[in-house]
Amino acid sequence: MSSPTSGTGRLQKAPENFLDRQGVRQVFEEARHGRRDFIRQAFAGAAGAAAAVAAPAALAQSNPLPVEGGDPHILNLPAHSTGLGQAVATDGYGKPSKYESNVQRRQSPGLTQTAQASVSFAPLQSLFGIVTPSGLHFERHHQGWWDVDPSQHRLMVNGSDPSLVKSPKVFTMDEIMRLPSVSRFHFIECGANSGMEWGNVAVPTVQYSHGMLSCSEFTGVPLKVLLDLCGVDTKRGRFVLAEGADGSSMTRTIPMEMVESGEVFVAYGQNGEMLRPENGYPLRLVVPGVQGVSWVKYLRRIEVGDQPYASKDEAIHYIDLMPGGLHRQYSSIQECKSVVTTPSGGQVLLDKGYYNVTGLAWSGRGKVVKVDVSVDGGRNWRPARLEGPVQSKCLTRFNIDWSWDGRPAVIQSRATDETGYVQPSYKQLRAVRGTRSIYHNNSIQSWLVQESGEVKNVQLS
Repeated sequence: MSSPTSGTGRLQKAPENFLDRQGVRQVFEEARHGRRDFIRQAFAGAAGAAAAVAAPAALAQSNPLPVEGGDPHILNLPAHSTGLGQAVATDGYGKPSKYESNVQRRQSPGLTQTAQASVSFAPLQSLFGIVTPSGLHFERHHQGWWDVDPSQHRLMVNGSDPSLVKSPKVFTMDEIMRLPSVSRFHFIECGANSGMEWGNVAVPTVQYSHGMLSCSEFTGVPLKVLLDLCGVDTKRGRFVLAEGADGSSMTRTIPMEMVESGEVFVAYGQNGEMLRPENGYPLRLVVPGVQGVSWVKYLRRIEVGDQPYASKDEAIHYIDLMPGGLHRQYSSIQECKSVVTTPSGGQVLLDKGYYNVTGLAWSGRGKVVKVDVSVDGGRNWRPARLEGPVQSKCLTRFNIDWSWDGRPAVIQSRATDETGYVQPSYKQLRAVRGTRSIYHNNSIQSWLVQESGEVKNVQLS
């Protein structure tokens, strides 16, 4: 425990863009043969280059006070304090500062050969609070993204059996947006988030290990309202099929009890504006707590049925390979999980002293009620502070004070949700799930702080 004034430490950011297009192709080739050497070497090279200029980089990032005399940034007025700035609204839509241009989504190294069927990771290490800016929201596409004309977009509601839906309807966007709306904050996480880490350490930074995760305020109409307008027989129709309008025709089964709860809604708004094209504009499904593939983008059809549909992305994809060789299906809930984002992989602690350890926690079953943090590899745990508001099926920011004494440390976080579920260690998770899975890896993440201050991704046996 330490106070923020006791020798505040400085932090060097992780190298951001350490893989170019050729590097991504190289990683893909290695992945086919079960190797990951290139991604490690590329990151090590980028980190080494950063270390070569560590002193000036650290000074630029931490803005330390001079040892003697006054601070010239106070004593000498800069140009922006003595002259006129730029005119109002030079850009009709505001953009981030040029000094933040390195904070970007990064494409998945080696996931697919086709860029249209890939992933981009959100820069968790550079974000504050719980809301992900729309322009940094992670992406997962199966057939690329489209900028769909909302005046031409339609949503159809029908039944697999005509008797299940009394009045099938086709809704325009104008008709949907005239209905009573709700706005709610929810996280969305790809079922394959942290999937590369199942067998062993694969990627160096939190952006790549956990960046298929974002959180937004979504606005739209509860799906139950639309089904009621169509006269759906919910006693017999216990499932809905959601279908997207992109080239992959993404289809997912949603249990009717989720719809009846009022949580599931069709969203057209995100963070106070219309959805971005990459995020499903003009209409997507929001299914809180459920893996992102069920949040169907470019939503064009809802079909009511009396049994699960076992669509292609439910029968052969997004299923869990169990140790005995069987596949587990319809395991869509994202279990309780957390990760420390600072300090995290690729960053460098430049000084001994105080650091604010911070990160994110979430659960697909409700609210996070507790996050414990360890700096000694799980031997001892301390409760972290939860930043409010703490909301259901939403990211929760946590913080804890830590004074680094310069010795090696292993930083971990462990979340507990309102159902009493406790985030497992890798040993606990692998005892049930084995090491050959891809999806639903919610195990405890470990970051090793070395004596040099460099932070590495590690796994404890």
